[in-house]
Amino acid sequence: MTDDASKNPTDGQTMWGGRFTAKPAELMQAINVSIGFDRRLAPQDLAGSRAHCAMLTKAGVISSEDGAKILAGLDLIEQEMASGAFPFRDEYEDIHMNVEARLKELIGEPAGRLHTARSRNDQVAVDFRLWVREACDRSAAQLQQLQLALLAKAEAHADTLMPGFTHLQPAQPVTFGHHLMAYVEMFGRDASRFADARARMNESPLGAAALAGSPFPIDRHMTAEALGFDRPTANSLDSVSARDFALEALAAASICATHLSRIAEEIVIWVTPQFGFVSLTDAFTTGSSIMPQKRNPDAAELVRAKVGRILGSLVSLMTVMKGLPLAYSKDMQEDKQPVFEAFDSLSLALAAMTGMVADLEPNRARMAAAAGAGFSTATDLADWLVRTLNMPFRQAHHITGAAVKRAEVLGVDLPGLPLHELQALEPGITDDVYKVLAPAASAASRTSYGGTAPSGVRAQIQRWKDYLS
Repeated sequence: MTDDASKNPTDGQTMWGGRFTAKPAELMQAINVSIGFDRRLAPQDLAGSRAHCAMLTKAGVISSEDGAKILAGLDLIEQEMASGAFPFRDEYEDIHMNVEARLKELIGEPAGRLHTARSRNDQVAVDFRLWVREACDRSAAQLQQLQLALLAKAEAHADTLMPGFTHLQPAQPVTFGHHLMAYVEMFGRDASRFADARARMNESPLGAAALAGSPFPIDRHMTAEALGFDRPTANSLDSVSARDFALEALAAASICATHLSRIAEEIVIWVTPQFGFVSLTDAFTTGSSIMPQKRNPDAAELVRAKVGRILGSLVSLMTVMKGLPLAYSKDMQEDKQPVFEAFDSLSLALAAMTGMVADLEPNRARMAAAAGAGFSTATDLADWLVRTLNMPFRQAHHITGAAVKRAEVLGVDLPGLPLHELQALEPGITDDVYKVLAPAASAASRTSYGGTAPSGVRAQIQRWKDYLS
């Protein structure tokens, strides 16, 4: 997918055949051809060609009659593609030459004027930017749907208790709604990364030609505006050789996939009988070919695995680009497949996770029981000592640790530790302390901004609902 000096096609020859007297070897053809995957750029290629044709006509580079014929021919090609009748042919290597060859078959000699003042180098650069830009938009839209699913589930469970973990050990009681809202925040940042990447890539390379610009009186601002770009790129060498826009989009996709993998992992853990925090219906689970009792969270596991494919795409393209001198090299033909595959995987993972979030049902009783396990309100005891007895936190921490140790010896949890046992550790403790040792009271007390108190969770839910609407 390169064009050092494209010529008008001649019957029986390659599109660039003027310099050559023999056809490429079959093996050369096999490694060179890209139409098998870059046909996905057809809508973008037609859009770029229409914008370029309109600009050439307005600038007087081609006649209005030829411009009209070219636009009519592009319309016919679009119709053929929509109906499945378009003849994709390996002999023309890529989507750009396939379109140009078919255009010549449909309208004749005027087709050869379309490539004036452009190269396949800037042509593929603009097509690819358009595709990646759309992929970022699609990902952001899917992220919004996932956030809305999380918000709906969080709102229904803003006061549903569950254990909060550090090191996957019980730490402090939180609410299920608060836990889900953590992912709303993560996916919100993912959406902003796609928006940032989109903003940076929204410059048009069309008109940079092969690498040095064009001697024709073209209007690059006109084509940029027609294609929805903010402006044309400012350096012709950079225009055709840059793929950092794709790398940035892949980086955003990789981070997003990592977040999807984290919540998928939690679902995998939560649905185990050992945890039993949530259940999934038949819609997002599968069975076993040998064990009739099994209900496997395969959808979550596959979402968890997608990060490998998506991150691999980022590493693949980064490796392709790392040593390339300016400007275009054929290596860059390898840029599209990893990007296509990554965004296909991300789209499927986002859709699956949105479905799972809506489908999963928490086991309130099981999570509430677990919320108080492992002495999860120990910090509440220490905080009570600080607030009520004006004790330095480090001293309160030490006394609380001793209380936990005593509770372990007696085989009770902290709320079950008798008052006289607590007073043996600190005489100033009163029975008022039991008000903070219940998991529900612990969660309700965390009223600082961003805390797990149900009132704060509902406020954050409303903030996000207002933002997303």
